[in-house]
Amino acid sequence: MFDSDGVAFLQWALPRLHLRWEGFRRMHRQVCRRIDRRRAELGLPDLAAYRVRLDEHPEEWRVLDGLCRVTVSRFARDWEIWSELAGHVLPQLAKDAADAGRTTVRAWSAGCGAGEEPFTLAIAWMSEVAPAVAIDVLGTDVDAGQLQRAAAAIYPTPPLRELPDHWRRVGFEPAGDQHRVRDPVRAVVSFERRDVRDPPPPGPFDLVLCRNAAFTYLDEAVQRDVAAAFRSVLRDGGVLVVGIDEHVPDGVLGLAPRTRSIYLATTSDITRVA
Repeated sequence: MFDSDGVAFLQWALPRLHLRWEGFRRMHRQVCRRIDRRRAELGLPDLAAYRVRLDEHPEEWRVLDGLCRVTVSRFARDWEIWSELAGHVLPQLAKDAADAGRTTVRAWSAGCGAGEEPFTLAIAWMSEVAPAVAIDVLGTDVDAGQLQRAAAAIYPTPPLRELPDHWRRVGFEPAGDQHRVRDPVRAVVSFERRDVRDPPPPGPFDLVLCRNAAFTYLDEAVQRDVAAAFRSVLRDGGVLVVGIDEHVPDGVLGLAPRTRSIYLATTSDITRVA
């Protein structure tokens, strides 16, 4: 398959899945390789034949949707965001919880992949926040294979390279030539299979993270629905964190930008992003 053929196919198919070509532009070769393998498995000669397959077998769209998942992550990805969380956001959430008489802060990592983000959050909390308030982290993802990796909690060295040394010591123990998440970190993180487009898990949450997922790959109408769902399970004063190059689209009530990538759950109708 020529790259131009794959691009043309994605530009045709993605809008029908309520996905955005712009979000896939940098990672499209990964997705195109998967689609080409699927085409070959079906014994089809080219992508034109695969289009016919989609028309004749609507259930194939579900398969294609699964092939369009981008599964790239690492611990402490985009340190600018983690520095803001560890230095300001997490301590404030701990204080708010303590002031309200709550002993636990609840967090949801939506689109958690193989667990790098929820484990990073738990490690950051244990490294930087006073232990008087605990944290409970739920990681959700639609990909069963990614969730199996998260449950195993064993990782090679490259995904850990952005972690500060003291975070790595708090979070990991040696496992041969790999690294195992320590039991105290694993104890505060749970995983559940859930598509970010599904109804949200029961709230309320103090913190929701959805980075490099919904607000990159989904089309704008679905982004609004997802953002509204996040707001519906966030406490007033809670925080939504999106990717460093993402923003919540206009038209979502009750999410006000605080700093880059970080939104505060308010009762205000002001949601425009500067």
